[in-house]
Amino acid sequence: MAAQLPSNVIEKSIEEKLVQVTKVIEEQIDSELNRLDNLEEDEIESIRRKRMQEMKAQAKEREEWIANGHGVYSELPDERAFFDACNKSPSGLLCHFYRDSTFRCKIFDKHLTTLAPKHLECRMVKLNVEKSPFLTQRLDVRIIPTILIMKDGKLIDRIIGFEDLGMKDDFSVEMLEWRLAVGTVINYAGDINCPPDSKAKRSFAGQSTKNVKSIRESSQKYEDDDDDDDNDDW
Repeated sequence: MAAQLPSNVIEKSIEEKLVQVTKVIEEQIDSELNRLDNLEEDEIESIRRKRMQEMKAQAKEREEWIANGHGVYSELPDERAFFDACNKSPSGLLCHFYRDSTFRCKIFDKHLTTLAPKHLECRMVKLNVEKSPFLTQRLDVRIIPTILIMKDGKLIDRIIGFEDLGMKDDFSVEMLEWRLAVGTVINYAGDINCPPDSKAKRSFAGQSTKNVKSIRESSQKYEDDDDDDDNDDW
C-alpha cells in the first residue's frame, strides 16, 4: 500500500499549481491589454464604425419587423392574409390553426401572447380553420390545435396538439419556447438539448440529442405525407 503524502506536501503542490494557473491567466490578460494598447487610432475608429453599422442594421430590422406585425400575437382575417404574412415575414412566421370550440387552443393563445413580444424575429399569428378550409386542407392540418412554422415562404416545422410539450395541458411557456427553438424559428439562449419542464427532462434524459433530431425528422415526415383526412380536435 502506497504511503500517503503529508498534508503540507499536498498543500504546497496545490499552491504551486494555483500560482502557475494564475500566471498563465495574467499573461493572457497582459497580452490582450497590449494588443488593445497597440491598436492604431484608425483601427479603433474602424471597429467603432463597424459596430455602429451593425447596431443600425439591427435597429432597422427591428423597425421593419414591428411594421409588419411582429411583436404582437394577432389573428389573420382570412387565407389571403396568410400568404401576405408569409411574404412580409421571411425571417419566420408562426401560424396557430385554431377552432373556437377547442379549449386547448386557448392554452396556445396564452403562451403565444407572452412569446410574441419577446421574439420579434418571428411573427406569431392565428387563423380560424373554419374560415380557411382551402389552406387547412392544402397544408394538411388534421388536428386542432396545430402550429405551422414558415420560413422564407416554406413550411419548415409543425407542432401537432401538445406533442413534444409533455402531452399535458399545463406545460410551461418556457417549454413552448424551447420547442419553437428546436424548429429553428426563434433565437434561444437555453440548452436546445434540455427541455425546461421536469417531466420532459426525465423523458429526454440520456437521449436528448436523439429526441431533438427525432422532432425535426418528424416535421419533415408530415410534409411528405400526402394522405387527406378531416381535421379533428386533439
